[in-house]
Amino acid sequence: MEKKSIQGGNDRVIGIMGGMGPEATIDLYKQIIDLTPASKDQDHIKVLIHSNPKIPDRTEAIAAGGPSPLPYLIESARILEKGGAGIIAIACNAAHHYFPDIQQSTGIPVLNMIEETCRRLRRRMPEIQTAGLLATDGTLQSGVYNQVMSKAGLKILVPEEEEQRKIQSAIDGVKARNSNRRTMDIFESAAMKLIDRGAQAIILGCTEIPLAFDPGKIDRPCLNPTRILARTAVDWALGKRQ
Repeated sequence: MEKKSIQGGNDRVIGIMGGMGPEATIDLYKQIIDLTPASKDQDHIKVLIHSNPKIPDRTEAIAAGGPSPLPYLIESARILEKGGAGIIAIACNAAHHYFPDIQQSTGIPVLNMIEETCRRLRRRMPEIQTAGLLATDGTLQSGVYNQVMSKAGLKILVPEEEEQRKIQSAIDGVKARNSNRRTMDIFESAAMKLIDRGAQAIILGCTEIPLAFDPGKIDRPCLNPTRILARTAVDWALGKRQ
């Protein structure tokens, strides 16, 4: 299927598929604002957000056979397309398990956050061969990062089972707006354990993790896919990429 693209610099409209969760959606929009060179309101990029928090849980679907979120994700993509978006950014890592079907359902390009993260890692840090991944159970079980990174010659390390239980619980806490210093400690400790096992960089592979993570506490590069996705979307809107 040939993908359409809206031309016209700042007249291009970024569509955000959100609600997974709502605060992560806000964070993606904020990153877009922060990365946009603007001195007044009119310099900013048009953004259309469809935030549907009723989309079934992606981890439950992937890891536990829960209700599929795919029909809701397709509905969101089509709403954004009909609303005038020229490209779609998905504010959820685990939802990329359904990426091929989402892209097939719409006539506009859908950015792939996993591929963009891999591309940036390879371009900016070519010396890195092994990256540690912090993510939900669903993202880990889907294998979306392993599939993309392995094709680029990168090895992915994931937390041990007991550590992963703590990470998933901490992510759930962020979604419930119950994050605190302990939440940050869990993420930081998990990152350090991955580094001890050989990780040369850490990927924050859940859009909730950057909301409760201080990369300054980690002595290795940290990649924030939310910000990488935002940069890709901004570059498209400004005509720097098709």
